[in-house]
Amino acid sequence: MRYLLTGKQMKQVDRYTIEQIGIPSLVLMERAALAVAEETMKHAEKKEHIWVACGTGNNGADGIAAARMMFLKGYDVLVLLAGNPEHGTAEYHQQMKIAQELGMNMAEFKDFIPGRCDVLVDAVFGVGLDREIGGEYRELLELLNGRAPRFTVAVDIPSGIHSDSGKVMGIAVKADVTVTFGWQKLGTCLYPGKEYSGTVVIDDIGFPKKSLEQVSPQAFTYEEADWGRIPRRPAYSNKGSFGKVLIIAGSAGMSGAAYLSASAAYAMGAGLVKVFTVEENRVVLQQQLPEAIIECYDPEAVFKEKAGFEEQAGKALEWADLVVLGPGIGQGEYVPPLVKFVLTHAYVPIVLDADGLNAVAKHQELTGYFTENIIITPHLGEMSRLTGKRVEEIRENLHETALEYSGRYGITCVLKDAVTVIGMKGGRVYYNSSGNSAMAKAGSGDVLTGLIAGLLGLGMEESEAAALGVYLHGCAGDRVFKERGQHGLLARDLVEAVRQGIAL
Repeated sequence: MRYLLTGKQMKQVDRYTIEQIGIPSLVLMERAALAVAEETMKHAEKKEHIWVACGTGNNGADGIAAARMMFLKGYDVLVLLAGNPEHGTAEYHQQMKIAQELGMNMAEFKDFIPGRCDVLVDAVFGVGLDREIGGEYRELLELLNGRAPRFTVAVDIPSGIHSDSGKVMGIAVKADVTVTFGWQKLGTCLYPGKEYSGTVVIDDIGFPKKSLEQVSPQAFTYEEADWGRIPRRPAYSNKGSFGKVLIIAGSAGMSGAAYLSASAAYAMGAGLVKVFTVEENRVVLQQQLPEAIIECYDPEAVFKEKAGFEEQAGKALEWADLVVLGPGIGQGEYVPPLVKFVLTHAYVPIVLDADGLNAVAKHQELTGYFTENIIITPHLGEMSRLTGKRVEEIRENLHETALEYSGRYGITCVLKDAVTVIGMKGGRVYYNSSGNSAMAKAGSGDVLTGLIAGLLGLGMEESEAAALGVYLHGCAGDRVFKERGQHGLLARDLVEAVRQGIAL
């Protein structure tokens, strides 16, 4: 697990480290500059022209110091300066003095006649940018983008990207690699900032753990080391030890969602899976997944034989250790009362997805039955229907939307997008770092639901199962992408990738 910090939090960490702990700013700066210089030299040849574009803040000072280190190694480096030096930080002036003493090649942007730029180091703005870029700085970024360098390294965050939201503040530099310091910034995790950041390299420049504790970060993501969070199966166990999963899914002609969720739950380690579905799906599901228990109900019985239906559904819920509710159940008249019955009679964790969410959106009173053991998994369209907010508004405020909905009902909210964000209990927020666009296929969400269910069956707490399930789902997608490319992925391939041990 690694924490993700806002720009404000990173400034607090920096200030505490310098002012309270006493580590000099220039010590941290020299280590940051070395990280930038080393990363740049990996991708540049000495005969190439390297531009280091610098503002007057400490980000610019980092850039000047990195340029010096490459200059002393014999690289052809030009420091391109922008902004009013009278507004420069003390560290900026110190780095400028060193560069001048060494006779480094420097130029003021306002007097600059552009030449060739093979490799660019972007050190114009850091994490403090909070307004749209204009004037001289906009002209500079337009010039840098227009030169189309072969390779670009951003210092801490690409200039023009908001450190918290990932928004482009009018214009931004697109990096191949972003070298960031201490902890990754939120803006490099969310689109479009994620795309502009390229590969993010996190360098430990010496911030002590005590400094991080001052800001109590609530945002985090998972990485490869977190595969070890999957609960292990003790030697002395049986199928009942790993969860009895009830999947209420599928409608006439819609057996695929039930199959994908059930097979994913098994692939993730669930011991027993029962699919509660309509009679039309019995044969196909028995053929596709003979390991599952298939129990069928008559949708008309929800109204015409209510007592009998409720007795049947109630026994199924009593059997279950957890419930998946919604994939492919359709939007028929029987669906809202079915959803209500489950919400009011299940005393186990519930993963509420797809058509189950649509029923709640149409009948908002159903939210009155939400309890803390519920996980919802909406995509942006479903979240729009649940909240009444426009999709564009939600997309621009993923963090706030997921966390607000989670906090309002005390549930776990898995808000699915190109970067999935999870509002968790206690105000924590998970940002997913795995996955790719090849996964934007029908059935992918059903697989995710099944993976989360499988982890719940293994004994994980709801929020933790949701976060790890999302991460493993993306890892499976990354494996299939590497094997088959960006177009050929099918949802069942994700199940197979998990089954083969992508993250086990």
